[in-house]
Formats: sequence, C-alpha cells, structure tokens
Amino acid sequence: MSITDWPADDRPREKLRYKDAAALSDTELVAIFLRTGLRGKLAVDLARELLTRVGRSEEHTSELQ
Repeated sequence: MSITDWPADDRPREKLRYKDAAALSDTELVAIFLRTGLRGKLAVDLARELLTRVGRSEEHTSELQ
C-alpha cells in the first residue's frame, strides 16, 4: 500500500499543509524530508527505522520535551 492510498488526513504532507508541523510526529517529519521510500518500504517506515537506529524514536523524543 502506498501513502497515496491512505486517507488524506493521515498523509504527512497533507497534515503539514492543512495543519502545521506540530501536528506531525518526528517520523512523519523525517518522511517528508526523505520524500520517497525504497522498493517495498514507505518513506514513513524508512523514517521510523532511521530514527530508531540513531536512538531518537518517538518514544525517546517525547521524554525530552
């Protein structure tokens, strides 16, 4: 399933456009910067893996706020 198959309210770029950056998770923000994923992996999935690998998953960053 591609991100374009998601409901518009759940897509990172649309959230950013119609709400603001505060409405997005760290994973969604990184996914926007990545723009595309890899074959078989969405940008959101790739972003989640990247954040986990660098030790800044959403669970950890929420503790910093």
